[in-house]
Amino acid sequence: MVRGVNIKDHWREQRLFVRRSLLAGTIVALLTLVLCARLYMLQVVRHDYYSQLSQGNRIRVEPIPAARGLMFDRNGVVLAAGQPAYQLELVREEVPNLKSTLRRLVGIGLLTADELPEIRRNILSRRSFDSVPIRLRMSDEDAARFAVHRFEFPGVDIKTRQTRLYPYGPLAVHAIGYVSAISEQDLAHIDRAAYAGTALIGKLGVEAAYEKQLHGTNGFREILVDAQGRSVEKLGALTLQLKTQAPVAGDNLVLALDLKTQEAAEQALGDRRGAVVALDPRNGDVLALASHPAFDPNLFARGITRAQYAALANDPDKPLLDRALRGTYPSGSTIKPALALAALTDHAVDPNHKVFCNGVFRLPGSRHVWRADRDDPRGWIALSQAISQSSDVYFYGLAATLGIDRIAAFLGPLGYGRVTGIDIGGEKPGLLPTPAWKRKAFKRPEDQVWFPGETVNMGLGQGYLLVTPLQLAHITGIIAERGRSFRPRVVKGIRDPDGRVRWLAPIEDKPILGVADADWTLVINAMIGTTKCDRYCGTAWTSFKGVAYTVAGKTGTAQVFTVAQNARYNAKIVPERLRDHAWFIAFAPAEAPRIAVAVLVENAGFGASAAAPVARKVLDTYLLGPDGKLKPRFVPPASGAHTALEAAR
Repeated sequence: MVRGVNIKDHWREQRLFVRRSLLAGTIVALLTLVLCARLYMLQVVRHDYYSQLSQGNRIRVEPIPAARGLMFDRNGVVLAAGQPAYQLELVREEVPNLKSTLRRLVGIGLLTADELPEIRRNILSRRSFDSVPIRLRMSDEDAARFAVHRFEFPGVDIKTRQTRLYPYGPLAVHAIGYVSAISEQDLAHIDRAAYAGTALIGKLGVEAAYEKQLHGTNGFREILVDAQGRSVEKLGALTLQLKTQAPVAGDNLVLALDLKTQEAAEQALGDRRGAVVALDPRNGDVLALASHPAFDPNLFARGITRAQYAALANDPDKPLLDRALRGTYPSGSTIKPALALAALTDHAVDPNHKVFCNGVFRLPGSRHVWRADRDDPRGWIALSQAISQSSDVYFYGLAATLGIDRIAAFLGPLGYGRVTGIDIGGEKPGLLPTPAWKRKAFKRPEDQVWFPGETVNMGLGQGYLLVTPLQLAHITGIIAERGRSFRPRVVKGIRDPDGRVRWLAPIEDKPILGVADADWTLVINAMIGTTKCDRYCGTAWTSFKGVAYTVAGKTGTAQVFTVAQNARYNAKIVPERLRDHAWFIAFAPAEAPRIAVAVLVENAGFGASAAAPVARKVLDTYLLGPDGKLKPRFVPPASGAHTALEAAR
């Protein structure tokens, strides 16, 4: 008989179940205690903290952009102003599908397809809760078109913002500058919080250089919103005290520019490429800064398209180039007064010693022949006549006598080869060549040698020498002031939102020392002879016939390409862009200068016929009153304080 086997131990299973139940109960109890402790921490201990955070879920802080400061010319004429406009803005965190939303905006004609990559990069570079402008300055028609489709675009809305308006369009654009949409590059160096709700930032000229003063300080307002982010007056029975902080408008700027003088400069250039810079030599005020052709800055303020920008960038006349500050050219014969001062100061020339001019110059030991212009004065001439009638042969010899080291030692402190320090960006230093410079600039040993013929070329401002129109105007002002030098400035005063004006004191640089007063007088009188026809006729006398004031000037013609040794330059058969540049520098009234001007007309030929008439119109506009007579002289205070009389001028 088989005995039964007991295969189940009920007591053992019951003990195991009890142990597991106790363990599970203990774990549940511990977790319950942890949960209760956490709830106590959140609801009691940190109640105030999370209560404040919860307000952020129903209160949205919207920035109130500050109004950008205005710009005025020296007579109070508005050159840059604010204008209300509609613009389309997008908040990324509220948009379900960014790519689809942008495509559909293209579909209704508010964006263009070629803009999408740049717009998308700009949106993604901003914080997800930032309101990012994607279309600036919408027309009423565009705003109405979007209003019809607004329900299709969550996270996209029309905002009323202040945009920039330039009432005179292209006039003085390279001095004033322009504003444009904030780019990825801008975001890397600005305080994003300070620019929240702001679409535009200064990109050029005064707009960029004085961005901090013009921008102002944004304000904010708190808005109560529901769960969908829509603004409401209250949530249930809850009504909150919402805060609002008003923005502080940017400072207004008073520019040194004289609008009428600026207009005269640009109109005188006509449709030719060139630049005009006019300064007050007594304090460095930039009275006119023209670069032609120019462009309309309103294009950038309203949101320039890729096609419009490409048209400007690819234009062979280069309207985006600031020729006044960044255009570098050979100086031509405008260098002759400076070389004369260098020679007189170093006692390298007797001003009464006459040199015979027969139209050619030969350097001893060289077979090369330097030919003078066909209008070069012939016969025996001394220094004064060589300046007034612009003798090439005389200054070929003078440069050879001085040598490159003495030339560079004098021209450097005068301003050649260095920036003037103007208060707007982008200035180029030009080039004052020296043997040391050449050794660094060229790699091949045979190209590093400074040849005597290169010094001869310096006598006419040719060879490697390069200057900007601003530099020449600045140097002309130093000659006018007999060695005193003031740093050029476009902005002369800052007006705060309360109307108080802080006038900026002129910055006087180190003067030119060591030049005798008699030498200044000799060179200035010779420059006056350039615009007169007494014992002999100066090169610019026809442009200044009947002038109501005394003008000291100098013509210049700068070669663009080298003419072969045995060839003759003939402008009629040379392509237009290879023809000589025309220069003219001047200051007036010569006995008490108020204005110094430099005029460049590209590929226009002789300075006397192409550039001097432009300077005459600029000088007449600034110096003469409506009756055609010289305006009363005003002396600006050295302290920088300004009177009502100057403000009216």
